[in-house]
Amino acid sequence: MKLSVKLIPALLLGLSLVCGCTKKSDERTVYLYNWTYYTPDEVLRSFEAEFNCTVKVDSYASNEEMYAKLRAGAKGYDIVVPSQDYCSIMIRQGMLRELDQSKMTNKVHINPLVLEKASYDPEMKYCVPYYFGAAGVAVNRTKVPGGYERTWNIFADSRFSGHATMMDDMREVMGDALAHLGYSVNSLDSTELEQAKNLIVHSWKPNLVKFDAEGFGKSFASGDFWLCQGYAEVIYGEVPEEKWEETIDFFIPQEGGPSYLDSMCILKDAPHYELANELINYIQRPQVYAQFLDAFRFPCFVNKDAAQFTEKKPMYEASQLDNCTLKEDIGEGLDKYNDLWQEIRFTE
Repeated sequence: MKLSVKLIPALLLGLSLVCGCTKKSDERTVYLYNWTYYTPDEVLRSFEAEFNCTVKVDSYASNEEMYAKLRAGAKGYDIVVPSQDYCSIMIRQGMLRELDQSKMTNKVHINPLVLEKASYDPEMKYCVPYYFGAAGVAVNRTKVPGGYERTWNIFADSRFSGHATMMDDMREVMGDALAHLGYSVNSLDSTELEQAKNLIVHSWKPNLVKFDAEGFGKSFASGDFWLCQGYAEVIYGEVPEEKWEETIDFFIPQEGGPSYLDSMCILKDAPHYELANELINYIQRPQVYAQFLDAFRFPCFVNKDAAQFTEKKPMYEASQLDNCTLKEDIGEGLDKYNDLWQEIRFTE
């Protein structure tokens, strides 16, 4: 998960405050440990008013940061929002507590297709989906107005040469190549991986300025990049809203690609278990989840019943996510990807 800093900020709180949450004055407080810029303030305030409590939020920028902090002994957090691979790891390592299913009355609104993809916890014993997203393709309409291929192989189009970029992320780039070739984005087959590498090196890389995980949004907005692989929120977050329609053509190719699923989970030693269950269930109330979607212009994929309550047009249609596949924890197979990625990065 990655969001532009221009999107609605979360209420931040230091760990020092979290660690003191066993005091009686904090009995009606729930501590949420979530991604930066991922918690609309109005949702938290409305929950506080209805449940006569306080929500305090601490933030992290990556799954690795969150996981390392918890493994190092950080205490006091109630809810955490890991992505799918870390959900799987944390379930396996006993870091999460099973949800109180009697409180999860709003799980009926969860898209069955999301649970089908979430093979690590399809019954939502530990994890309730928060947001399902994927990187896609952004084309600057003012530079190349049309006639381009709407697949991942658009990166082979020489019209974009010197003005194209892909993310500095091996699972994303190699996953796109694998998907385009008809293979699983989690493939560990050496032949398939070699074919994906060759596609990137010989067909896509010649048109790229660089692999860029940070600045592609700003470079797209300035007109330097005409073609980007990346997250819609990064692109839209840098382009003025009045120019979205004329400038941005964002799509996720029909062939699918790698995706992520962030889920709300309760930590094993959560001090405020009951309130934590209430907050997770509250966010999936369709009217409330619609506020979350509108805050970030996200497509309505996780909670289908929220669509009727949204008021803003999403950055792209939710149906574009149908064919996307979650990036799994591939364990030692990651070494294969690392080796091939080095070849991709440094082959002239």
